[in-house]
Amino acid sequence: MSITLYQEAKSFSQEIINWRRNLHKIPEIGLNLPKTVDFVTNELKKIGVSYKVYDDCSCIVATIGHGPKCLLLRSDMDALPVKEDSGLDFASTNGCMHACGHDMHAAFLLGTAKLLKAHEDQLKVTVKLLFQSAEETFQGAYAAVKHGILENPKVNEAFAMHVFATTDLGTFAYGIPTPMAAAYVFKINITGHGGHGSQPENCIDPINTAVQIYLALQSLIARECPPASKATLTIGQLSSGNAANVIPQTAVMQGTLRTFEKPVTELLIRRISEVAKGVALTYRSKVEIEKLTQVPSLVCDKILTEQGIASIKKIYPKAVFQDGLSLMGSEDFAVISDKVPTCHFMMGAGIPDKDKRVGQHNPHIQFNEDALPLAAAIYAQVALDCK
Repeated sequence: MSITLYQEAKSFSQEIINWRRNLHKIPEIGLNLPKTVDFVTNELKKIGVSYKVYDDCSCIVATIGHGPKCLLLRSDMDALPVKEDSGLDFASTNGCMHACGHDMHAAFLLGTAKLLKAHEDQLKVTVKLLFQSAEETFQGAYAAVKHGILENPKVNEAFAMHVFATTDLGTFAYGIPTPMAAAYVFKINITGHGGHGSQPENCIDPINTAVQIYLALQSLIARECPPASKATLTIGQLSSGNAANVIPQTAVMQGTLRTFEKPVTELLIRRISEVAKGVALTYRSKVEIEKLTQVPSLVCDKILTEQGIASIKKIYPKAVFQDGLSLMGSEDFAVISDKVPTCHFMMGAGIPDKDKRVGQHNPHIQFNEDALPLAAAIYAQVALDCK
């Protein structure tokens, strides 16, 4: 059965590749993916799979099979605000890009839908296929859960994979229990008192306050985070002013905190606020801290991971497994793993020419399309093995 699944997926691999390339040409970002949703739903109709679209968040939930237990298979399908420079003949030209491989994910989940529809009578469970928006902004999973995708029928467990462009095809990385970090993304709005650059004594300079806040925040990791805990704090934006001889009225900082342990997360979030407010008070400025988004650590269940490994081996006996994955990057599949037992793998999808491989979110990134039928078959095997 399992080898047949892979052979079956390879028999229509060109169709999966075409799906991927069509999606690659129309990248959309965030919660609004109208073209992407239209494309995916049109293909689901052709396959004969029933589905529901949540228009306000561009999420699609397709359902196959019947059974007392319910398995969720998830793929994201949003892109990034990156101008593509891959040189591919199907490259995007709209200023956005599938630079993280979510077009691959959506395409191989369509492949899974086709496989499972053909083997629906062999399913022992109900399978929900979630085509999710806004993973890059950590909004999509929250929106999908809010709409009740884990209910009616209630999801008992969930599975997902993410392609990785710098790793060989056939390599699968995983970590137990937390392969990816929690993320807290925040904005600090600073208000001073603007005026002429020649009279700083009559002004309150928000740039000076921002710089002092920046320096103070760096000490949190060095002096307040337990040395054995992995954490990183990055200020990725600091903007203010538009003239050389004007002290501006406001400044804006945006940053991200990545952690693995909930107590450390809570400590550092509290201290970011306290430090920013304390420094602002010292320099006579007003400060407002805004949480932009937050996701927990991705948590993977040991038993489900072992079952996932077994399913992958059935499809691809030559698979190489790398344990101990611990990435500071984050993944909003964690929102689902916070509610139901889950399993998540990083799947190698590096192109054969290793000299041309680059990492995720790079405008030159390319993916090995041989990963498409393999992933489709693995997802289908996971579903058929679920009892």
